[in-house]
Amino acid sequence: MSWASELVDLTDEQEMIVDAVRDFVQNEVYPVADEMEHNDEFPEAIVEQLKELGLFGLTVKEEYGGAGLDLMTYALVVVELARGWMSLSGVLNTHFMACYLIDKFGTDDQKQQLLPRLASGEIRAALSMSEPGAGSDVQAITCRAVRDGEDYVVDGTKMWVTNGLRSGLVVLLVKTDPSAEPPYKGMSLLLVEKEPGATEFEGIKIPPNIAKMGYKGVETTELVFENHRVPAASLLGGEEGRGFQQVLDGIEVGRVNVSARAVGVATRAFEEAIAYSQQREAFGKKISKHQAIQFMLADMGTKLQAARLMLLSAAKKKVSGQRSDLEAGMAKLFCAEACHQIVTDALRVHGGYGYSKEYTIERLYRDAPFLLIGEGTSEIQKLVIGRELLERYKVQT
Repeated sequence: MSWASELVDLTDEQEMIVDAVRDFVQNEVYPVADEMEHNDEFPEAIVEQLKELGLFGLTVKEEYGGAGLDLMTYALVVVELARGWMSLSGVLNTHFMACYLIDKFGTDDQKQQLLPRLASGEIRAALSMSEPGAGSDVQAITCRAVRDGEDYVVDGTKMWVTNGLRSGLVVLLVKTDPSAEPPYKGMSLLLVEKEPGATEFEGIKIPPNIAKMGYKGVETTELVFENHRVPAASLLGGEEGRGFQQVLDGIEVGRVNVSARAVGVATRAFEEAIAYSQQREAFGKKISKHQAIQFMLADMGTKLQAARLMLLSAAKKKVSGQRSDLEAGMAKLFCAEACHQIVTDALRVHGGYGYSKEYTIERLYRDAPFLLIGEGTSEIQKLVIGRELLERYKVQT
């Protein structure tokens, strides 16, 4: 029985899928993750196995060749993947968000042409918002798409694109009307198809992978567009100016994803720490017998349980079809911060060995800070949460 089944009612199918992914991770990912991460090696063989497990189409409707499962199932799968190696969940995350956006906002033609290929993993997807001068400040993007006959001509540079090189589809946030007022208007999402693995493709250039402290193995790139032509039929939903609202909806599910990653990494860190504490001896006894270590383990276990509950609450709200920016923001903030604290304490439990690449906690310690930033920094989450709380509890005058 999984930890989640003790907190929410899971169907037999959900239990079976989560169990299968957990077994896969422990058998296939645990033995190789540390070495591949240290080498910054893309897990090509593992990704092919993820395809065989059907994870690329987990939430795609059955009519398009997917499994038709919900966000809750996906979140629990992400926990297991991140528990093994967080980068694997990165390979899936932007792909999942692209599938979500196409299914919710795409035209019938866009769904029929793209979702079956995405569900099978024939092509993988990236989602591109950030730019060298625009991260949290989305309205500051300068990448533009100008209508020219039956095409849009795209120019600009994007930054921090997960799956930027190997993706065959990029869901690209651009300005189609730079003069639109007020802020956040005039943005659109384009479904940009390209050749997977090509560093140059019809006006798209992809510079070398950005070197990172952690979150290795998964590619993080720039995308440089110079007079790249995209068919007008590739405008998501077929209507200009809806891009910001569309991508905001997608970010809600992305924040649930990051929360799930945080729970997965925190779970692994806690497991590594509690096991090590029962093996390592100091001052004539196992360090787990020392009160100081027990206090640390108690804090870690409590924070982990709270993070799990926050994740499940946010996923349940989004699955219900309700607006969930408050719950998703709270979950992302709490889970990411709790994960960082748990991983730091787990390293301290390991003492000097925690600083050695010989132990998995060293990798987790470098991965965890990414979660404080990805899909909106903790500071941005607090702004979102504060704004929504004031709206929800508005005093009538």
